[in-house]
Amino acid sequence: MKIVCVSLTTLLLLSATPVQATAKKETKSAQTSSFNWAPVMEAIIQVESEGNPRAVSGNSVGAMQITPILVKDCNNILEKRKSKVRYTLADRYNVAKSKEMFLLFQSHYNPTNDVEKAIRLWNGGIRYTIKGTNNYYRKVMRQMK
Repeated sequence: MKIVCVSLTTLLLLSATPVQATAKKETKSAQTSSFNWAPVMEAIIQVESEGNPRAVSGNSVGAMQITPILVKDCNNILEKRKSKVRYTLADRYNVAKSKEMFLLFQSHYNPTNDVEKAIRLWNGGIRYTIKGTNNYYRKVMRQMK
């Protein structure tokens, strides 16, 4: 499953680059993946910004309220994977790129596609606590119902 998730992320990340044909060949198996992060991402977007891609709260911005630290972490993951793709702080205002960052982050820190872990990671970071992320987790789950 890890390979499929990584492949799917790679496809999403490279789909806007000139190497699109190569990326599609390398990730053909990802196209058959049945895991769908869309409901989780849409619920997070509603909880974080009520769907506003221009939302700002401190250093968190965009529909998914992405921090500069998350952008840096995503770029570090991409570097480790030998990808030439990099995100900018401005990409946080782009909903599609925000979703790509979510998928990349999850593929690295949540390769088993655990929805609860995904939600808690998004809110509390890689060192989240159950207690510290309980309210956020409940809000996102309510949005998903």
